[in-house]
Amino acid sequence: MDLHDGIGLDAGMTSAPGEARPSWLDPAAAVLDRRIGELRRRGRGPVLVGVDGRSGAGKTVLAGVLAHRRGAATVHMDDLYDGWSGLAQGVSRLCREVVAPLAAGRAAVFRRYDWLVGRLGDEVRVAPEGVVVIEGVGSTCGPCAHLLGLRVWLDAPEVVRRSRALARDGDVFAPHWDAWARQEEQLLARARPRGRAHVVVRTGATG
Repeated sequence: MDLHDGIGLDAGMTSAPGEARPSWLDPAAAVLDRRIGELRRRGRGPVLVGVDGRSGAGKTVLAGVLAHRRGAATVHMDDLYDGWSGLAQGVSRLCREVVAPLAAGRAAVFRRYDWLVGRLGDEVRVAPEGVVVIEGVGSTCGPCAHLLGLRVWLDAPEVVRRSRALARDGDVFAPHWDAWARQEEQLLARARPRGRAHVVVRTGATG
């Protein structure tokens, strides 16, 4: 059991590869949905939720369920990274272009990175209302992390994470796995987001 800010959750084993819905997902989403509801009742502005963790930890699927439950806007860190070497830059952009404006009651406006052509593409606008779920590596790591009402960290062993990530988009990700992992390690060593999380969810086990 992990306990941060009064909330603990051990989501247990992940489902076998190929199953549509992992076993940890619904218990985790239920805990987080309750917390989001509490935050909504307390304040006026948007509730900003960061779903963080290393590649393959399950961030995207959990964020999708939370967004569906709450009718929330979702910001994907993949849209903010500047390509395969852009993890740190994406974290900076998140603070400057998304979290800081939303926390101040202004719309977030940013240009989505186009991975196919290797440059910034379409403009994205996110209204400062309701719930905004931000998912991706580094989503709770930047200088604006304190402005997030709920910081979530997802844990899974490296062998589990790699299997998930490469099963999802291995042809694209496989050549970059090691270099991206080094960027993750450097960022997480500085920011230590697991220790700052309100909720830690274990999404996989090796046995």
